[in-house]
Amino acid sequence: MNSLADALRQAARQFAAETAVISGGSRIDFATLDVCSDGLAITLAERGMRKGERVALYCPNGPEFATAYVAIVKSGAVVVPINLLLNHEEIVHILVDAEVSALIFHPQLSAEAKRLLDRVSRLKLAISTGEADEPVLDWKTAVAPRGTPPAIAYDPDEDLAAILYTSGTTGRPKGAMLTHRNLLANTVSVREAMDWRPGQEIVLVVLPMFHAFAATVGMLTPLVAGCTLVPVPKFEPEQVARVIDATQATIFLGVPSMYMMLLKLKDNRVPLLRSLRFCVSGGAALPVDVLSRFEARFGIRVYEGDGPTECSPVTCVNPVGGLVKPGTVGLPLPGVEMKIVGERGEDLDDDQVGEIAVRGANVFKGYWNHPEATAECFLGDWFLTGDLGSRDSDGYFSIVDRKKDLIIVNGMNVYPRVIEEILHRCPEIKEAAVVGEPHRLHGEIPVAFVSLHQPGSMTPAAIR
Repeated sequence: MNSLADALRQAARQFAAETAVISGGSRIDFATLDVCSDGLAITLAERGMRKGERVALYCPNGPEFATAYVAIVKSGAVVVPINLLLNHEEIVHILVDAEVSALIFHPQLSAEAKRLLDRVSRLKLAISTGEADEPVLDWKTAVAPRGTPPAIAYDPDEDLAAILYTSGTTGRPKGAMLTHRNLLANTVSVREAMDWRPGQEIVLVVLPMFHAFAATVGMLTPLVAGCTLVPVPKFEPEQVARVIDATQATIFLGVPSMYMMLLKLKDNRVPLLRSLRFCVSGGAALPVDVLSRFEARFGIRVYEGDGPTECSPVTCVNPVGGLVKPGTVGLPLPGVEMKIVGERGEDLDDDQVGEIAVRGANVFKGYWNHPEATAECFLGDWFLTGDLGSRDSDGYFSIVDRKKDLIIVNGMNVYPRVIEEILHRCPEIKEAAVVGEPHRLHGEIPVAFVSLHQPGSMTPAAIR
């Protein structure tokens, strides 16, 4: 298998004149993206970034994010995307933990970037995606075309392309090490399972590209497949509907809350989404009621899938054009194996609830600087996801909950998602989340937090 860098170059040659990125009123073709990312890759090399060094990417969705990501990969360095919602101390932890040597940041984040440069002594290079004063390098200079980047000898199985820090359920986030093989394998699997048409799809990405789902499905897959990426930095339903119409987007990626918000669009906005072939939902369980109402109103199929960051991230999806089972996350992607295991690691039969385990070329190399945590999450060559779920007789997987979210009431397993699905059937309820609370008599009891479309429209007794 080639490296991710090789695949990106090959797509750029094959689809040179096609549009790679649409942003606002501008269109960037693959040839231009290739030249600009080559220029930035050369800049990184000239400024001392060697193969394997980590480069932090601190930007909202936009063409600069895609250009920088591709350039870092081409240079042989490793992308470390920074979550824009993190506070200063959390970002410092990531930069120090990953031993980051360079920072590429958006001008809107320049104040925080300056604080980081003052705080993290290891940072020896800073590049703004806009104008800048020395010692920070400005974007125009950084991406200026000037030849071909140094040839890099990649080992796709071992060399890292990205380190993505996972939020985790306890303690500080850990860096998931994703190799060239991991990410490239996942783009190939996604393209096949979701029936992408190379050179034809236009993918609207409003999910943050610093997250695994949007980075792989929304950015890398289109760039490898010669399709078009439409990055939108902020989710506003009205604006998203207009951009879908203006760009004639064919695929929309969202999380459940986005589909809930799009359902609130006025009736005269519904036609703005008609160019979409389909939508994809991930990141959290999509309530069946929300899925049904969205499909009925817009006439667009929503395919639910799943996967953790450690799996690059997609492991399964309801097959595009195939049998869809609402409430499930579908079938394993081509090249990905999944099974359900019990507490002792034994394989469980269909319809039994246990932990979901995954095996395939998409499974990460391990956690950066955490060999013990890496060993704990593997059962042989199977990665233990921490998700509780089941498989039906057709091979479709359902996720019940996170293993650590399980509530045990009087010795009985209670899964928050089951209660949440029931609550979502109440038309008055807008959102619902269920958590466990310690209880002297019962061990734990489930507690539901709900918000209503109209405050006061239901009483606690009615909800119970």
